[in-house]
Amino acid sequence: MRVIPTIVHGIADYILGVVLLFLPNIFGFADLGGPAVWIPRLLGIVDLVQSLATNYELGVLKILPMKLHLTNDYMVSVFFAISPWLFGFSHRSVNVWAPFLVLGVAVFLVSLMTKTHPGSSIAQWRTSS
Repeated sequence: MRVIPTIVHGIADYILGVVLLFLPNIFGFADLGGPAVWIPRLLGIVDLVQSLATNYELGVLKILPMKLHLTNDYMVSVFFAISPWLFGFSHRSVNVWAPFLVLGVAVFLVSLMTKTHPGSSIAQWRTSS
């Protein structure tokens, strides 16, 4: 069931983009280097660019349809969740691999629950809950 308005998804997008940029620092593995560090930073930039380009309330360029944005979110979230195993850093301490798994699953679930068309206001969201 798609209950999350696109504006709420947009707010989460921008927050997630910044969190991803600083994820290695937040969880204390920035000195590790390699894929564990560059994957979240690269995807943080991708997330912010995609958010700016998406045709939703918080988009600036409004050229990327919301359905395509959500499709990208599905693919990237799965990649992010399994990247510790794909890139060989799953054997590191839990503070290194767990954020990838948790955020990947969370983004996938939020994307599944996000409406596919912009324009649903928060007031409409509250009354439908």
